[in-house]
Amino acid sequence: MELDNIECISSTDGIEDEDRDIHHHHRPFSKPHNNFVPPAISPATSVHELLECPVCTNSMYPPIHQCHNGHTLCSTCKSRVHNRCPTCRQELGDIRCLALEKVAESLELPCKYHTHGCPEIFPYYSKLKHEAQCNFRPYNCPYAGSECSVVGDIPFLVSHLRDDHKVDMHTGCTFNHRYVKSNPREVENATWMLTVFNCFGQYFCLHFEAFQLGMAAPVYMAFLRFMGDESDARNFSYSLEVGANGRKLIWEGTPRSIRDSHRKVRDSHDGLIIQRNMALFFSGGDRKELKLRVTGRIWKEQQNPDNGVCIPNHCN
Repeated sequence: MELDNIECISSTDGIEDEDRDIHHHHRPFSKPHNNFVPPAISPATSVHELLECPVCTNSMYPPIHQCHNGHTLCSTCKSRVHNRCPTCRQELGDIRCLALEKVAESLELPCKYHTHGCPEIFPYYSKLKHEAQCNFRPYNCPYAGSECSVVGDIPFLVSHLRDDHKVDMHTGCTFNHRYVKSNPREVENATWMLTVFNCFGQYFCLHFEAFQLGMAAPVYMAFLRFMGDESDARNFSYSLEVGANGRKLIWEGTPRSIRDSHRKVRDSHDGLIIQRNMALFFSGGDRKELKLRVTGRIWKEQQNPDNGVCIPNHCN
């Protein structure tokens, strides 16, 4: 994908002691204290460490493999080590560690995102499924110009987008952008620079790109994504408008969460879609250059306490 210029006019308005080695100091000729209590080690923590694959350090799930000397590893890593135990270098064979698999069934462990605020505790074999959908899991970078592997919470990603991707950052809930592209008839796929808005104390990403829609000519598409979870995104609505020469196209919808990739949103056609001929008509002139002006606004849906009807709360 290529990045193009955008002219923007923004209208603003785990317990530590369990991990320590236990040292027993022996003093000759000394008598033990009657009130001495040996330090305890949490069985759950110890077993959890046993269930950690020595290669990838992830938790192991059935089938758990072991070598003849009893060293274990996960099924994913077994194929990566070419059937050799990474600990003793002996041949692995096809031995299952059924005892460890059975022990794992009795465990209940906190979500791995408990340090981010998740309070849930799950049986060992249910934990993985929860963690894949946990609301406290980190977000992927929403930048669309390249495949970025950075993950983090929203404040971190906002700083990352500003400092590393140099995206346009604006404060306000209304916007007025012009997207420019020379020789638009030669373009089938293009991505314009992402724009991020701070509105109602939340962050929104405005995307604009060209892509091939089936066998037809390329189309242009604008859409908004919410930097947060889908449940919170449903509290907001937005509109996009493009037009010229007495014609206009208007889109209204709910922003999608950045949990959905920009490609998933684009391929679902959940946004303002402009056919190329219409886009060139809106651009005016000799239709040899794309000059689209896209305006829009974001508002928050508020619950009316009297009748339960949602009413828009517009940002001034």
